[in-house]
Amino acid sequence: MTQEIEESPVDSPEVAAAAPEEPAGVDALEQEGDIAADYLEELLDIADLDGDLDMDVDGDRAAVSIVGADLQQLVGRHGEVLDALQELTRLAVYRETGERSRLMLDISGFRADRRSSLVALAEEAVATVKESGAPLSLKPMSPFERKVVHDAVAAAGLTSESSGTEPRRHVVVLPV
Repeated sequence: MTQEIEESPVDSPEVAAAAPEEPAGVDALEQEGDIAADYLEELLDIADLDGDLDMDVDGDRAAVSIVGADLQQLVGRHGEVLDALQELTRLAVYRETGERSRLMLDISGFRADRRSSLVALAEEAVATVKESGAPLSLKPMSPFERKVVHDAVAAAGLTSESSGTEPRRHVVVLPV
């Protein structure tokens, strides 16, 4: 996957100064994605699993997705295996870069589907809180899940907070 890049006139300081700049850190995030993809590709080979890797930069974090025919064992019952693989992949990136990674890993669209379900749950909770005027506690969630709910609640114009300690940490939706 190593490419050789020849110096071109575009690389000169005069042209570089005139060219629009990429957002800060995009190159570093792309590097994280490449390191993560290499690590995950090795893992798939070791496990003798077929999967295609897709790398992207999503906001301020690298995002890697693995899609394939039968990857449910890499997701686990409630995403526990996916969470563990994400942490291992972040450690692999850290080992190479020396920087903490916020990389997001998705397998077979599990996180994307879960995000949609959580946004719907947050919208229902917001409607309930607006109608009742009372705070509403949701079931315990992972940090990823809580972040999605907090963002959806904020987008709907209410506030929320996390309460409790792991593994029982949950979101409380608050009235205005």
